[in-house]
Order: sequence, then structure tokens, then C-alpha cells
Amino acid sequence: MKKAVFPGSFDPITLGHVDIIERGVTLFDELVIAIGINAAKNYMFSLEERKRFIEETFKDQPKIKVVTYSGLTVNFCKEQNAEFILRGLRNPGDFEFEKAIAHTNRKLSEIETVFLLTSSGKSYISSSIVRDVIRNNGDYTGLVPSTVKN
Repeated sequence: MKKAVFPGSFDPITLGHVDIIERGVTLFDELVIAIGINAAKNYMFSLEERKRFIEETFKDQPKIKVVTYSGLTVNFCKEQNAEFILRGLRNPGDFEFEKAIAHTNRKLSEIETVFLLTSSGKSYISSSIVRDVIRNNGDYTGLVPSTVKN
């Protein structure tokens, strides 16, 4: 069974994330969407809200499991018996950043990282942009799944 972990803070989940998840789930028998907990970060949405947004978005997808974790992603992957980490790439900057993490993860563990390019129509969307739109009372509904409510 091929199992992958798609880690992130998902603050909030965006249509870019949804794009990667919908395409990634076709590659694996199970996809674990792993919401990382970082005590040093100030999140806009609570952990419970972020988890609920994702669970509601993918409630009809039996191959997807949504969990939270803390610590190193490679250790979480071992706990989950996952052989792969799934990551999305929007631009060359993402590639350079993600490449360094993938090499480090491979050094720490035998896990493989699988990269998918975000669809061109969604490559500009990021959680930080969505948070900025929300903070400034803009219309963010075209950037996130309908389950995300401010």
C-alpha cells in the first residue's frame, strides 16, 4: 500500500492545497493530510478550525485522513508507516526551499518526497496572501474551499 503524508500548517487551506490534494490522492492508496503544530507560530485560525475546514472539504474522499502532529515530519511519517511526502510547488522559490527540505528528510530517513506543480490557475494562491486578504476585509472566497469561513 502506497501511503503519503501531505504536511502543512493550512492556515487556512487554499484552493492551491486542494488542487495538490485532489491530484495527489490519485497517486496513493492513502493520503494523510498532516496539520503541523508549531508553538512559535501565531495562527489566524485555531487548530480545530483548520482541521474542520479540511475534513469538511474532503468528507466524501475515503482515501484521505486528516490528523495533527508536532515534531519532525519524517518521524511522523514513520509513525504513520508512510513511504512518501507529498509537496506542491508554485514557483522556482518554492522549489529551492522544498528541495533543501527534501534532501534533509532523505538524509534523516529513507522517505521520498513527491512534488506536484500547482495548476497554473492556482499557482499564485498562498495561505499568507489569503490571511492578508481576510485581515483587510477583502473577498477571499475565490481563494479557498467553501468550508473556510472567517
